[in-house]
Amino acid sequence: MALTPARTMPGVLELLPLDQIAFQRMLDTIRRNYERFGFLPIETPVIEYSDVLLTKTGGETERQVYFVQSTGALGAADKGDKPELALRFDLTVPLARYVAEHEHDLSFPFRRYQMQRVYRGERAQRGRFREFYQCDIDVIGKDSLSVRYDAEIPAVIYSVFRELDVGAFTIQLNNRKLMRGYFESLGVADSEQQTLVLREVDKLDKRGPGYVRETLTGENFGLSGDVADRILAFVQVRSATVADAFEKLDALGAGSEQFEQGRAELKEVLGLIRDFGVPETHFALNLSIARGLDYYTGTVYETTLNDHQGIGSVCSGGRYENLAGQYTKSHLPGVGISIGLTRLYWQLRDAGLIDTAQSTVDVLVTQMDAAQIPTYLAVATELRNAGIATEVVMDGGKLGKQFKYADRAGIRFAIVIGEDEIAKGVVTVKDLRREDQFEVARDALVKTLRVELAQAEVGR
Repeated sequence: MALTPARTMPGVLELLPLDQIAFQRMLDTIRRNYERFGFLPIETPVIEYSDVLLTKTGGETERQVYFVQSTGALGAADKGDKPELALRFDLTVPLARYVAEHEHDLSFPFRRYQMQRVYRGERAQRGRFREFYQCDIDVIGKDSLSVRYDAEIPAVIYSVFRELDVGAFTIQLNNRKLMRGYFESLGVADSEQQTLVLREVDKLDKRGPGYVRETLTGENFGLSGDVADRILAFVQVRSATVADAFEKLDALGAGSEQFEQGRAELKEVLGLIRDFGVPETHFALNLSIARGLDYYTGTVYETTLNDHQGIGSVCSGGRYENLAGQYTKSHLPGVGISIGLTRLYWQLRDAGLIDTAQSTVDVLVTQMDAAQIPTYLAVATELRNAGIATEVVMDGGKLGKQFKYADRAGIRFAIVIGEDEIAKGVVTVKDLRREDQFEVARDALVKTLRVELAQAEVGR
């Protein structure tokens, strides 16, 4: 019988165990920081009704969605009927459905975090994934939501990325009301045209001002050269400190009610971020940040690594006023961010910023004599009861081969208990990383290993 080639489809990330441990530790770090700020966990089904999932989007998104069919539904699909179910493509639309469905059972403001896989039928290419983890937080209000929550989000971002320890980073902020109000003052008053301009200026840092100007003055936009130049001057405003940001915002001059509201919100948010304890070196005004999704209405964020700008945004999001409006008549404004962890992990590892993790197993109890297996199991049980992850060699074999197994598996300590050790009431502990070994009394093993493991953790 011919063998089926073992393979995965393009666009998925499948890791070896030690790499998976490193990935899992990033997940744990993000989760720990989300919970530290009082966010509560939820999960939503990976499969949603397609009419619910696509209500807010359609268009390009619909072309990337994986529709789901059972074998019993194939006949209906053959007749040209669209499948009723689809895999979620993000966590934001399912959140809107979740809040609308459970509105009367939730406490507002509703603070949730969600860390699950999502699916997009993107063209397979380097660094782009069809299945990937998103790690989201959102604060949802009932009827209203203070802009102060917009300032809390960067405090969470700072806490997460400081603990991830991936180098210097900057949280960049803007406000869509400020941008739309400024465009309106230049005669770009149509909402749809403003959205198109927003999408183009969002490409400024990637494509450069020449590309953006050429696009804005092209036949699809038809803006005059003077208007394009004024837009470019506006979106190239950056700040170094909060005082600098205030000065540059004040220098923009007077504007429409929407413009003034956006400016006031930005100034309040920037000041409060500082009050949250985020160093001014880690956040800045960037008036080109727009975010491509249409539902953002106020504050928007992007986070970049200072020394690895080519990676792009590693965390982004913003304020929205009525994302759940397609599912409920209630007004449910919110603000949130998302970390695309799968892509982030891949990029960080590709840039050499992540080392392969150590094993989650601390100790390997080797086997010198099959007759002593009860002794080995008793030692392992004692270590596990003390919170030390322990594996026991059950098959035996040459001791050197057992050490090699432990080393390849990333296990640091190996326990040897032979006739000599039993006679003296000791065990031999071999540190495979330092390539040395020592004897310790059997009744002092737990205490000794705790000290060794604590020192190893400090040395990481």
